[in-house]
Amino acid sequence: MAEFLSLSAGIEAVLSDGCSVAMEGFTHLIPHAAGHEAIRQGRRRLTLIRMTPDLVYDQMIGMGLAEKLVFSWGGNPGVGSLHRFRDAVENGWPHPLEIEEHSHAAMANAYEAGAANLPFAVFRGYKGVDLPKVNKRIASVTCPYTGEVLATVPALRPDAAIIHALKADREGNVLLEGIVGVQKEAVLAARRSLVTVEEIVDDFGPRNANAVILPSWTVTAIAHVPGGAYPSYAQGYYKRANDFYIAWDAISRDRDSFRAWIKANVLEKGPDAFAQYAQTRREAA
Repeated sequence: MAEFLSLSAGIEAVLSDGCSVAMEGFTHLIPHAAGHEAIRQGRRRLTLIRMTPDLVYDQMIGMGLAEKLVFSWGGNPGVGSLHRFRDAVENGWPHPLEIEEHSHAAMANAYEAGAANLPFAVFRGYKGVDLPKVNKRIASVTCPYTGEVLATVPALRPDAAIIHALKADREGNVLLEGIVGVQKEAVLAARRSLVTVEEIVDDFGPRNANAVILPSWTVTAIAHVPGGAYPSYAQGYYKRANDFYIAWDAISRDRDSFRAWIKANVLEKGPDAFAQYAQTRREAA
């Protein structure tokens, strides 16, 4: 059953040095506050897993938390490159980063296989492309019924999954609405999970047609962190801070400006700093 913890205690409960972690969220509900707490706690040798690593993984890679990245696309959405990610791959700074690249379809299927406790995912894909030449974990299998050759990838079974959600009720159930990506599958596939939420409620009330509810027994820990997805958005709470994504390009290009930003905005602050973004954005929405 889910345990309600502070963000710092939640990160300590699910994330340890050397483990694999999926911090999912597709444009919407990206767990930035949790990533900052992992930086403050100085985690090391992590395998970071994410379909679309963007700013929060750029920050974690730049601070030396990661030794490997499993992903299907990486960049600053609508802006350009992730400069800390590039620096790690191209120059080994702050240390070398191993990469394992997949397609979106492969990652989504691998999460589903992990959630179903299957050893691998099978799907139609990787035909006429070069990724299998550089990723030896991409294989194939022949269908015993039709003879069709299908692509396979190992199931994703992270040691930890960390996501941001809209609400949790007092029994520890979690509600996601809007663009939900693969958050559900990541939590169900992981051995441990932490969910940061905008608010804790008595009842979820009316729900959208695509609402996802994670039962309490699927979640290890819940932390109340208003604004915890900023600068991404939380549907019904605050908008995406497009200006920050643009600003990050200049901040992250230079190692010194990057470290100065991290010092001022992560190392010298705590999760309460995110609440101001939730309040400001909600008033402006």
